[in-house]
Amino acid sequence: MPTIVPNLWFDKEAKEAAAFYCSVIPDSKINSSVVLRDTPSGDCDLVSFELAGQPFMVISAGPLFKFNPSTSFILNFDPSQGRTRQDLEALWNQLLPGGSVLMPLAPYPFAPLFGWLQDRYGLSWQLILSDPSGEARPFITPALLFVGEVCGRAEEAQDFYVSVFANARRGTAMRYPAGMEPEREGTLMYSDFMLEGQWFAAMDSAQPHNFAFNEAISFMVYCDSQAEIDHYWTQLSAVPEAEQCGWLKDKYGLSWQIVPRALERMLQDPDPERVNRVNQVVLQMKKLELAELQRAYA
Repeated sequence: MPTIVPNLWFDKEAKEAAAFYCSVIPDSKINSSVVLRDTPSGDCDLVSFELAGQPFMVISAGPLFKFNPSTSFILNFDPSQGRTRQDLEALWNQLLPGGSVLMPLAPYPFAPLFGWLQDRYGLSWQLILSDPSGEARPFITPALLFVGEVCGRAEEAQDFYVSVFANARRGTAMRYPAGMEPEREGTLMYSDFMLEGQWFAAMDSAQPHNFAFNEAISFMVYCDSQAEIDHYWTQLSAVPEAEQCGWLKDKYGLSWQIVPRALERMLQDPDPERVNRVNQVVLQMKKLELAELQRAYA
């Protein structure tokens, strides 16, 4: 399993949404589904699935957070990888019903075909027909849009994340030129970077937006030891009041979950009593302590 996995927070639709995404994106599957009982949100569905090989986790945990375009997922249709214009158009038509268009599906200066939409659940997708002569990128890339108070800090954030994670580097960068006000010249129109061998994208936007990063989309960082948990927690956590159950917020407002890799196996145990014991211990913690979780599991 990759080290960093997107986690999507739904009100009640996690199982339905996972099934929908797996039905419209080829080479996708549900890996597991469990119920976490007696949480502050009641009983919560927790579903693990893969979209074209990219792992996701989704949870139904109440109407506390809503998706918005500050975090989206780029779907890269690279003809050299067998993904065609027709594939892009077909997926656009499957994702759009019940949703809304943020940027129409059309040619743009940066791509022969691109569109940005929010699907029926409010999750944002950017579909792009890419240049097959460019450096290869995965089909799915999480994209971070830095707006409002953090606008202009996308490059700073990118460099910070590259300094925190291993197997990390910067990729491409395109900057705003002069004359594109309110965008500030030199800030990032688009960039991408690698963390733990996984690609992410980052952009600044000074346009008026009524959204920001929130807990609806977080990134789970799987750790093999308590030392790794401690490292990421110390480096990333910047909002003490947001620390709970392994969750934290960094200095840009982005949410992360720092979790031991063994926790997923514990929560998928067929013994519901074991699962409940572990989950109740998680609910009492801020930073997760692997030894305490192992004791509860045993």
